[in-house]
Amino acid sequence: MPKQNHSFLYFSAWLAIGVFFGLSILLIRGDIHINLGQPAADSSDQISAQQSAPRKQRGYSEAVMKAAPAVVSIQTIIWSKASTDEPAEQTVIERFLGKNSPHRPRRQAETSAGSGVIIKADGFILTNYHVISRRDEIRVRLNDGRVAKAKLIGSDPDTDLAILKIDLENLPTLSIADSNQLKVGDIVLAIGDPFAIGQTVSQGIISATGRTRVSQNTYENFIQTDAAINPGNSGGALINTEGEIVGINSNIFSSTGNFQGISFAIPIDLAQEVAQQIIQNGYVVRGWLGVEGQELTSKVLRTVDLDSMHGILITDVDKNGPGDIAGLKRGDIITRINQQDIISTQDILNLVAAGRPGDEFLIEGLRKRQSFTARATLGQRPLMSR
Repeated sequence: MPKQNHSFLYFSAWLAIGVFFGLSILLIRGDIHINLGQPAADSSDQISAQQSAPRKQRGYSEAVMKAAPAVVSIQTIIWSKASTDEPAEQTVIERFLGKNSPHRPRRQAETSAGSGVIIKADGFILTNYHVISRRDEIRVRLNDGRVAKAKLIGSDPDTDLAILKIDLENLPTLSIADSNQLKVGDIVLAIGDPFAIGQTVSQGIISATGRTRVSQNTYENFIQTDAAINPGNSGGALINTEGEIVGINSNIFSSTGNFQGISFAIPIDLAQEVAQQIIQNGYVVRGWLGVEGQELTSKVLRTVDLDSMHGILITDVDKNGPGDIAGLKRGDIITRINQQDIISTQDILNLVAAGRPGDEFLIEGLRKRQSFTARATLGQRPLMSR
């Protein structure tokens, strides 16, 4: 071996030995921060870091678990007879004997689906009127798998609500929130049976409250939300994050018939009031003033020679109705009722409907540009108007 290589190996060996002893000394002194036997960060710092770390979000499963058992699927059935132009299906005996089947009619079933909410443990279910308006038979499927035929107790097309009754025991119900306390931005969950695929939950927020002119209902005061509502969701529950019901899912705003980000629910305060009357009377008793009107558009204001104001222009008065007896006339402008400003026709409809026969209303307005007041005693809205 050349002398030069021998010297290099000799030097390398002593260098390795020196490095080894140097590192040993430093490790013993603890001057090098290597995690070989060195304690981790101070235990108090570790505990603090664990406490400050965000907790894993549990979502809204607890709210759904509280509410979902009381939300049901509804199937309506319309029976019709099939045409006798085609032979009925052969029986086993007919096939065995080689006989042709007689031309006998068979019943066919047309079905549609919706949702509902159990509001009383004795079997009362709240749903939309349009869910059950066409039916020969109504069947209800509970979240636990039980199925029962339902009886229609009564309905209120003006608010698109109806009450059903089933005869089953151990029925779950929902806790009821105050829908008047809802605020834009509150999180809500829609529970129902879209497209009859099974119970489904969707999440959204309150987009607006007090929405009107979004349906064919006479009385409107909708909650607007962006929670997905599709065909089959109608009649289901809109709940808050506590699992309390705040509304009955009812309509969507769509050009396709399917959800496009805007849906509407009937506030539970209104739905509960209607439900109580249907359960008690079989129908809803409402106040009746016996006048019709239109809102004060710029064109109407020019017609009555006014610059600007709020109110409703009376266009018709029912003869011998409460308004007629109180002295109201066509052309009058109603500006306030019971010290509440009247802005839209929906305002006066809701106020009068919330009254009861015999209630006295103080009406303020203008007649030929002169102020007037009148006192009207509400009658009961005629049955033919429901």
